[in-house]
Amino acid sequence: MEALLRELLGAEGALVVNNNAAAVLLMLMACASGQEVVVSRGELVEIGGSFRVPDIMAQSGCTLREVGTTNKTKLSDYQLAVGEHTAALLKVHCSNYKIVGFTQAVPVAQLAEFAREKGLPLLYDLGSGAMLPLEPMGIMDEPGPAAALREGANLVCFSGDKLLGGPQAGIAVGDKALIDKMKRHPLMRALRPGKMSLAALEATLQLMRDPDMAKRELPLYAMLTQSVDDLYQSAQTLGHMLGDIQGVDTQVVKTQAQVGGGSTPGQMIPSMGLSLHPLKGSVEALGERLRVGHPPVIGRIQHDSLVVDMRSLLEGQLPLLAQALKDALVVEEENRA
Repeated sequence: MEALLRELLGAEGALVVNNNAAAVLLMLMACASGQEVVVSRGELVEIGGSFRVPDIMAQSGCTLREVGTTNKTKLSDYQLAVGEHTAALLKVHCSNYKIVGFTQAVPVAQLAEFAREKGLPLLYDLGSGAMLPLEPMGIMDEPGPAAALREGANLVCFSGDKLLGGPQAGIAVGDKALIDKMKRHPLMRALRPGKMSLAALEATLQLMRDPDMAKRELPLYAMLTQSVDDLYQSAQTLGHMLGDIQGVDTQVVKTQAQVGGGSTPGQMIPSMGLSLHPLKGSVEALGERLRVGHPPVIGRIQHDSLVVDMRSLLEGQLPLLAQALKDALVVEEENRA
């Protein structure tokens, strides 16, 4: 596993724990416990389950030294904050929200150069950790762990799920000496993942050796790489499959899809969907029947119609979706009768 991560990312060392919050906690405890860690005020994020970076830092025994403002942090802010008690600089990628407008942040390469001048490690909580280029899929400005290491970060932590597309896990890569400190920490045993998670993560990483295979086999990337033309054909086919159902109008519509899962905030990619407008009864009731059906189907209501987005379908699932829609629509027809 560690050899595979080193190979894929060009890292000196690597380790895996049970989630990214654990990776950040262990990184801070091993590298800076009892000392100050400098971090931009605009990067003090809250992740899922109300866990917050300042709280994780407090539990690690580090003293948080905030610099800059919510929307602007400059290199000079870090320069003024570093002192004799500083143990590390911490950068946090805002993977689940975005500040736009009058903003400024210090690039990783520039911050890494300053950290080297001061003899300090630059720690980077990347959060999502995409290992394949996302720009061709319409996702912009999402940093990856390999690029972060090349730009000079000493330790990079990220999730095994989200934009990596594997199981829940926390991955840390970077300087061997720092990774070894994390491995030797007493908390490492408490934070290690189970064997099933490790097996699933290794299978995911093996796919990353061949990007074309990863795009075919990993559900996240299979969804992201579907062309709009293919999605249009799927929506048309679904509409034809529902052609004998009375009491509903169907129409192929353009949609905008979002990755979600605490990543790529505010970014939408073009998609296609099938709009279902019940001629009698409420669209809300139709949506509820679909959600409690077998299998459950989640659509979104817009303009008094229920839209089912084709981008979230995997290969072979179209007949299952058609049957679920038929079941819900037939029940609605029977209820009206």
